[in-house]
Amino acid sequence: MGTKRIATLTLDDGRSIELPFMSGTIGPDVLDIKNLSKLGLFTYDPAFFSTASCTSKITYIDGDAGLLYYRGYPIEQLAQQSDFLEVSYLLMNGELPNAEQGAKFKSTVTNHTMVHDQIMQFFKGFRRDAHPMAVMVGVVGALSAFYHDSLDIKNPQHREISAIRMLAKIPTIAAMAYKYHIGAPFMYPKNKYGYAENLMYMMFANPASDYEPNPVLVRALDRILILHADHEQNASTSTVRLAGSSGANPFACIASGIAALWGPAHGGANEAALKMLEEIGDVSRVKDYVQGVKDKKYRLMGFGHRVYKNMDPRASVMRETCHEVLKELKLENNRLFELAMELERVALSDPYFIEHKLYPNVDFYSGIVQLALGIPVNMFTVIFAVARTVGWISQWNEMVGEADLKIGRPRQLYTGAAKRDFVQVGDR
Repeated sequence: MGTKRIATLTLDDGRSIELPFMSGTIGPDVLDIKNLSKLGLFTYDPAFFSTASCTSKITYIDGDAGLLYYRGYPIEQLAQQSDFLEVSYLLMNGELPNAEQGAKFKSTVTNHTMVHDQIMQFFKGFRRDAHPMAVMVGVVGALSAFYHDSLDIKNPQHREISAIRMLAKIPTIAAMAYKYHIGAPFMYPKNKYGYAENLMYMMFANPASDYEPNPVLVRALDRILILHADHEQNASTSTVRLAGSSGANPFACIASGIAALWGPAHGGANEAALKMLEEIGDVSRVKDYVQGVKDKKYRLMGFGHRVYKNMDPRASVMRETCHEVLKELKLENNRLFELAMELERVALSDPYFIEHKLYPNVDFYSGIVQLALGIPVNMFTVIFAVARTVGWISQWNEMVGEADLKIGRPRQLYTGAAKRDFVQVGDR
């Protein structure tokens, strides 16, 4: 057994405190500072860049090495060899299912994809030009009004039922938000389809003609869902956990995650990458644009990542998927894709980008793939929310199942006015 490691903090008044190190399965050790409050102290860490807010067994990221593991499995292996519902089972339960478990799980999810008929009425309360994410926040938050038979968060069976309901119904709500936005009739899910197939069917089918999802395109969407299923303690996941720490019902917690994801700094990166490619316009302008990035005239979107200081492990899978989709649709000469390929080539051969470790991330290609699938730009973040729902559910369930669950309560460094006395209005 190794020696217990501690750090000692000594204050200028002579007081001191021992702060123990904590070790995870893999990754850097962390310093346990929770006892600082005994000295009347707490730390200042804007945006929590140096703070581990929880322990978790779900997702591991090593940004320097470019690693992303779901329950220990590399994301590249899961994206190439698994499917979204199998990955969902893994995230929710900790292990990959055997054949019987997998079949039962998929059947259960499939048989919960319908939504309560009265939920249809909610959509009429939104303007037709409402952003689909606004609709998602409202409708998902309202699910607790319909499924209040499973809201006891201390009951593991209730948590499981709520988790299945959200995993199953959020694609249906997402497709309904899209159909409502374009003025098309809702399409009910079909039990013969898989998860990604059903989402494509509900979005793109119409009652006047037959529609069969293209298996190549379905596989591409399934990969997008896998690659975005979880990503450790990001802004939206942290929001779900903080909301859940108060004892809020799971539907409200997931709605809070959707709201956080809607922020352009979080869920809008692939849209920003597409806008950048449109601004470049032609491959002949790529070198000038790259120089403009180095001269601080432009921002290079879709390159680099807050966490990854090396290659985003999801990017190569998305790049390959982009090739597959465009080939299937006979769009190999797609202007945006050619631009993206040339920008990637020029940037990755430039010492500036190599030195600053600015590599393409998953968002660089995912927007092109989604456009090719027929998904409009205002639905990109909705698809992200569909994918991330299982991560949010898994993180929420892990947290509320802890025996010592405490409500989240960050502190602050107060910089406002000191105590002052009230002045009557005539004397101000």
